Amino acid sequence: MVSAMDFRQGITFKMDGVVYEVVQFQHVQRPRLAPLVRAKIRNYKNGNVVERTFSPDDRFDDAILQQRDLQFSFKDGENFVFIDSETYEQHEFTPTQIGEGIKYLKEEMNITMLTHDGEVMGVKIPNKVELMVKEAPPGIKGDTAGTARKPVVLETGAVINVPLFINEGEIIRVDTRTNEYIERVNK
Repeated sequence: MVSAMDFRQGITFKMDGVVYEVVQFQHVQRPRLAPLVRAKIRNYKNGNVVERTFSPDDRFDDAILQQRDLQFSFKDGENFVFIDSETYEQHEFTPTQIGEGIKYLKEEMNITMLTHDGEVMGVKIPNKVELMVKEAPPGIKGDTAGTARKPVVLETGAVINVPLFINEGEIIRVDTRTNEYIERVNK
């Protein structure tokens, strides 16, 4: 059993027969009132993120997710096809099942398939990926206060903001959870 007080980012639990993952949480102490737990939870079935308030005493069943490593193979129309590296079985996922991470997928990328009681819940892409900068406007220094950023297009089509010194053709590391530039990769 998981109580709302135990919520941490990434915890999975079952509520009303549906598996949820805690995306964000906040423990709220209120003067002269009972404490609360505010959480953003993601429904694994349909990918929707909802914000809910829980009592610290609320208890939920654990939802243990099994993980299986897959490799992205190709895009078949709207769906994405992955291959199990052990059994060579093919798995197809819709863009909804993949979620926000879809903009970082490139061929031969390893991801993790999550299942619960034999049912596929979704996929999890790596937290950090290395991608090449496809398009980058020239960085123009000017009267900037603090750290100046510019938008660039990555090889997968994703657009993120990076420091002015990043140029076309360079490889950068990106955090897929926050969509932020981490560092330049020297290869």
